[in-house]
Amino acid sequence: MADAFSSSSQMVIQRVVDVTVKTNSPPEKLEELYHIRKTCNFINQHNFKKVALQFPDELLVDSVGIAAEIEKHSNAKPFILGDTSYGSCCVDEVAAEHVGAECIVHYGRACLSPSKRLPLMYVFESRPVDVSKCASTFRDLYPDTQSHVVILYDVNYVHAISDLAALLSSDYPNLIASELVIKGEQCCSHGQSEKQHDDTEQDDKQIICQFGRQFSLKNGLCITDYSMFFVGQEGATLRNFMMTWNRCAFCSFDPSTMTGRTELVRINCALMKRYYAIERAKDANVVGILVGTLGVADYLTIIQQLKETIRRAGKKSYMFAMGKLNVPKLANFLEIDIFVLIACPENSLLDSSEFYKPVVTPFEMDMACNNNREWSEEYVTDFRHLLPGGQNHVPLADQQEGEEETDVSLITGALRSRNLLASEPTEFPYSSSVVLRNQTLTVANTNSAASFLAERSWHGLEQKLGETPVVKAVEGRRGIAIAYEEEGTS
Repeated sequence: MADAFSSSSQMVIQRVVDVTVKTNSPPEKLEELYHIRKTCNFINQHNFKKVALQFPDELLVDSVGIAAEIEKHSNAKPFILGDTSYGSCCVDEVAAEHVGAECIVHYGRACLSPSKRLPLMYVFESRPVDVSKCASTFRDLYPDTQSHVVILYDVNYVHAISDLAALLSSDYPNLIASELVIKGEQCCSHGQSEKQHDDTEQDDKQIICQFGRQFSLKNGLCITDYSMFFVGQEGATLRNFMMTWNRCAFCSFDPSTMTGRTELVRINCALMKRYYAIERAKDANVVGILVGTLGVADYLTIIQQLKETIRRAGKKSYMFAMGKLNVPKLANFLEIDIFVLIACPENSLLDSSEFYKPVVTPFEMDMACNNNREWSEEYVTDFRHLLPGGQNHVPLADQQEGEEETDVSLITGALRSRNLLASEPTEFPYSSSVVLRNQTLTVANTNSAASFLAERSWHGLEQKLGETPVVKAVEGRRGIAIAYEEEGTS
């Protein structure tokens, strides 16, 4: 029997891969599912000539039919965008600009992060919901009719929320159904114009507007007095809500399985895991800033703010733009102690358990480097709230020249210094290997990557000029590594 690994073997290794394939929707269903008429009205109203149609992977099977219908009923030429550089929930404005598009139509699930470059229209996938079953499940989960509950949902189920609220409002006087709010430049959803609001108070009522959902709290009540009922599948959207409002009880209803449950995820444990990541960020000397979005508004501003915050904490930072993240990509940069991901709220909470180095959020990095920010039950997933003028912005601590703070690492138990480079003199050239930390003439190595390469335990691919002896060239082996020609066959 031939060896399975020999070059002459005819054997192959077979593996079955389960792939979910969605069939094309019937042409008569395209209007109902994708609101083609309203999309064409939006395009014709603004007289757009080039339109980018952005689809997630699961909806690409219908993209050609939708583009043909839009081209037939409008004066615009459509371009289909697929395989986005980052998460499909974000608007890919860079790809749209490559084809010279004047607007974007985004299909499917969306994180509703604001974008400012191009006019935008959202077309959500209208997934079926058994409203009666959902209402029955709600009554089972909330037997007390006086409960204060806010209805949240995935955007693909927004079409059923008004009917659900109508069935429950007569029995539950304290029920609040959140509204969908789209922010951006000339944005709309299914042809409805956007509304612009923030967390403010109007008529003695506090208005909460987070992640594209808006609702008003009753007088004298705060968000912690309410429970949350989520309509949709378990995933990034629900996790984002639960981390942001981590002091609220959550229940959910999955329309695909028509089952409801009380969310038993231990939020306190999840927060402690994130706090552990903050401690890792405090111990880190070299930070990699991962650019995980090119479309969310103010992403360049938060990058600059993070660079300054990291520098003031005495750490070195490098910026990386590498598209969708995976373990092999980040494993190429062993000199980086920790990564911070700049992305939309839903994609920033990355589970980095499989990565060689932790990946934290901008809020967690700011917590590690900003002495003025203290750990509390509040958790911020939207980096725009950390910017000046944002509701969670905390200015950096003022430090006297030469002042240096120390504390003890909760992971290693070692003494660490903070704000080492707050008074770093600007006259030192960037090529200098050392700079003064403070007036005590302590020095700090700023070329962290080079020092890592010099101290690593393995070596290879270095130019050893003058060290390698000169030898006469000889003929090398021929063939493949498993069976060179001169080795013969066995």
